[in-house]
Amino acid sequence: MEDSRKVIGSWIEGPQVGGSPVDGAGAYRGQRLGLPEQGSGSLASTGRRLAAVVIDWWLCALISYGLVAHGNTVLANYWAMFVFFVLSLLTVGTIGSSPGKRLLGLRVVRLDGGRASLGQVALRTFLLLLAIPAVVWDRDGRGMHDRAVGTVEVRM
Repeated sequence: MEDSRKVIGSWIEGPQVGGSPVDGAGAYRGQRLGLPEQGSGSLASTGRRLAAVVIDWWLCALISYGLVAHGNTVLANYWAMFVFFVLSLLTVGTIGSSPGKRLLGLRVVRLDGGRASLGQVALRTFLLLLAIPAVVWDRDGRGMHDRAVGTVEVRM
């Protein structure tokens, strides 16, 4: 029974460094992922990531309301989700940043530092639109949508 708890515990805790999880005093968010503590390439703060999503959502809502919905707010919300998906796929999938992320100096990368593939971005965005995966975080502040596709949001 003890061995199965260790296996499950190690899976839930995420990547291991030197045979044991990195935690406790002195550990910073992103250290387990091999990211720097500060500056370019460091883990983006929760506040900046949330602000970037809000900026992107408002932009998509404005586009859908102005071009498609014409006063029908229920229809505008569905179209805003579609516009958000397409905007994310096109911008994050090509340059690594949506307009909101670019404005706040953030980008989405794979854990090895490379650009996320279109498939990763599509699944990440779909999970983000479900909302629940985005609000469940690990110790590094990464949402389930990022963990599921092996990406991380970092500062530029």
